[in-house]
Amino acid sequence: MTGKRRFESKRLQVPRRASFQFIEQFGKISSMGQSSNGKDLDSERLLREWRWLCPQPFTVIDRNAFGDLFLGDEAGRVHRLEVGSGNFTLIAESVPEFRRLALTPDMQEEWFKKEAMNAAKERGLIPGAEQCIGFSTPVVFAEGGGLDSAYIADLYEHVSFLGDIHHQISTLPDGAKVRLVVQTPKKDS
Repeated sequence: MTGKRRFESKRLQVPRRASFQFIEQFGKISSMGQSSNGKDLDSERLLREWRWLCPQPFTVIDRNAFGDLFLGDEAGRVHRLEVGSGNFTLIAESVPEFRRLALTPDMQEEWFKKEAMNAAKERGLIPGAEQCIGFSTPVVFAEGGGLDSAYIADLYEHVSFLGDIHHQISTLPDGAKVRLVVQTPKKDS
């Protein structure tokens, strides 16, 4: 998938007990873009709903505040999975190259969305170790992505939810209209 895909949608209202956990956390923002960010995350669990796009084995190297993942492959290269837009791209030939590039102002903005992260922080949106900043309407939809609809989400649920959405819309043309139906999980009998 190349380029950013945007879709029109009808109103998305996510009930509190649906796919997301709404978590309030106030504390220090972690330093996204540093070497320890991916080491405690379960790569397989995070990528379960993305295997249709990236089936090979990956290890989470890092992530940003919005849940985008930086993934190391078996050859040592680093890929970026933008969970909001559904883009998956090779960004560095090695982890050391990724680390060097990640410190540059351009990549701090492009990869880690430093300006948007700081704006979210000013609004009190400070994700913890297994949290990220999500949007009530995902950014892939034309109406999504504004900080007014941002909230703190569970990282695993957010990445999984977006992987499922992107899988379902992956064959649609850009600009297609979709209707989102959010159902609460059925209780086990």
